[in-house]
Amino acid sequence: MNKVKLLRKIYADVELKSADGFDSACIGIDERSMRLIYSVRKCIKILMVDMDYDQAIEYFEFNISGAWVGDNTPIWCEDDQ
Repeated sequence: MNKVKLLRKIYADVELKSADGFDSACIGIDERSMRLIYSVRKCIKILMVDMDYDQAIEYFEFNISGAWVGDNTPIWCEDDQ
């Protein structure tokens, strides 16, 4: 079971907004705000399957991390994992 599915099971009473296609980049949850946390580095790696690094960065910043989907918008973590 991937982390998003597991967290949805654990927090079944909370609406967790996830980023489509990025389940493997989810690294946890912020229990204070009840928002999923995603690794930016892992998201970029996922995007690089279909585009080069610069395109992936631009796409991520404009279409993913820049998108607001309400109070439960995911958190994007700059990590070095």
